[in-house]
Amino acid sequence: MNAAMNYLTVLFVFLLLTAPSLYGAAHDRRVDRQIRRAEQARQARQDTELRSRRAEFTKVA
Repeated sequence: MNAAMNYLTVLFVFLLLTAPSLYGAAHDRRVDRQIRRAEQARQARQDTELRSRRAEFTKVA
């Protein structure tokens, strides 16, 4: 019984110490995904604008 309590105590302390860093890593991954999506949307918007400008230019010329 004493060994089991020692094991659970060590596990609890380990989880207590690692929880903030795991939470921070998850937060960083979420921010990275948001940045990546925003960059892809910006690139798609620029590509669309470039295609529309080329189409207007060919109509005029």
